[in-house]
Amino acid sequence: MTSTQHSALSAQHIPNRKPLIVLVGPTAVGKSHIAIPLAQALRTEILTADSRQVYRGMDIGMDKPPLEARGGVPHRLIDVVEPDQSFNVGEYRRLALLEIARLHQEGRVPLLVGGTGLYVRTVVRGLWEGPPADWAYRHRLMDLARIEGTEALYRQLAQVDPNLAARLHPRDEVKIIRGLETYRITGRRLSDLHREHAFAEKPYSTLLIGLTRHREELYRRIDARVDEQLANGLVEETRRLLAQGYDRHLGSMKGLGYRQISGYLAGDSSYEEAVRLLKRDTRHFAKRQFTWFRKEPGIVWVQIQECESTEAVVARLISMVQRFLENPADLSGATSAQEAALMARA
Repeated sequence: MTSTQHSALSAQHIPNRKPLIVLVGPTAVGKSHIAIPLAQALRTEILTADSRQVYRGMDIGMDKPPLEARGGVPHRLIDVVEPDQSFNVGEYRRLALLEIARLHQEGRVPLLVGGTGLYVRTVVRGLWEGPPADWAYRHRLMDLARIEGTEALYRQLAQVDPNLAARLHPRDEVKIIRGLETYRITGRRLSDLHREHAFAEKPYSTLLIGLTRHREELYRRIDARVDEQLANGLVEETRRLLAQGYDRHLGSMKGLGYRQISGYLAGDSSYEEAVRLLKRDTRHFAKRQFTWFRKEPGIVWVQIQECESTEAVVARLISMVQRFLENPADLSGATSAQEAALMARA
């Protein structure tokens, strides 16, 4: 890339609101492999938007790119807390805004990358803070989940806030407890409060890029990645975490990979069954991510072809970023599928 092109990829071209580039998509679509050379072209850093990668010591199962594969690009907002520490979206947003402000102050364009839709939404469109935590009530719910299973809490949530329950996985204990807690404290449904807030803040001039692949190809990539995680030592990493005293019922240990392998190590299933469940659950997770992002406004979708090289995809994205920085309205307003397809052309 020439020095003129690098100049075009700088923060000074956006009037009023400062620029933010966001790269989203389902697990295994290839976000990390594409984000690293894109960040190199932007001469910036990667701000990770992944609720699983905030935990230290959980690397293989959380699919963190190893240091030697990061191409010298700093990755921020990973390895933030220990596996048994609490961490929520409000804390994430506070840290993310600090990193974004730092990069803007340095004259660089921040690149936010990840698959946790709520993290991305709160950075791009604001956050409804909600009532403070009622820890006594939370602990009672957590005890109930340990005895009767998270599904028991999910059934309670479905009774008081069916709209929120419909959007959550029955084992998403953290979000289920927050929904029940909010209803108990305020007497109102969290889904209604979110709708009223509308996430209508626009602190940045944002280019939202969504990566997608054909479903069959994505599922093949998911299976291959699970096989790679196992070959890289997922079982050993899970065994080490358990030996360090991190209970398999912790929220962090209920994540993909650790939940299935912990079950195998506890004798709940065979190794083969654990692998089958991990691949199946990862496919289901990718489907839920797609569902979330498809409902988010303003995402410009980029279809990656199976035969397309990483370099070719990155070149397409660099072209989009250049056009956006020169004229934000050219890309940031794309909402329909037809508009998105037109805007994504290099």
